[in-house]
Amino acid sequence: MPDDIDRARLAREALARAKADARARGNRPARPQDQNPERPSPPDPVSSRRAGRRARRDDPEPLNTAIDGLIDSRGWREPAAAGSVFGRWAQIVGPELAAHTRPDSLSGRELTVTADSTAWATQVRLLAAELIRRLNAELGDGSVERVTVRGPAGAAGPRRPGQWRVRGGRGPRDTYG
Repeated sequence: MPDDIDRARLAREALARAKADARARGNRPARPQDQNPERPSPPDPVSSRRAGRRARRDDPEPLNTAIDGLIDSRGWREPAAAGSVFGRWAQIVGPELAAHTRPDSLSGRELTVTADSTAWATQVRLLAAELIRRLNAELGDGSVERVTVRGPAGAAGPRRPGQWRVRGGRGPRDTYG
């Protein structure tokens, strides 16, 4: 029991020191009894703009609102979404899948993904519906409607017939015929 009393005393002393340090720096916690009910709180600049009051040009604007306005006014919404997908690929699909795949392009509502092996390409094809759901949750509904998956770059298409023939006709050890 004496240890509990000592701990409580030490905690009270530490709290008193922290409050004194905060007061010395000029920080004071806001308490409901300190607020004057007759004095209204300052208006929120975002909500006052929504209420119809015209904002002054020199009024500060939250950074995310300014960036969203710029993106919309310049028509950069789709390129910004593509950059978001490419920049946060590992976060969206998970580290294991991201280690074996990479997004190539987001054109219209179609995302093209390249896998480093045919096995991972098959895996992504099986997970396409889940991937579309995650991407739409991140970017907004309807942002991605289709996922196209490409295999590794070395598999450049079907093999041409006769590709493995010996050129130059029959060889010296050819005894056929």
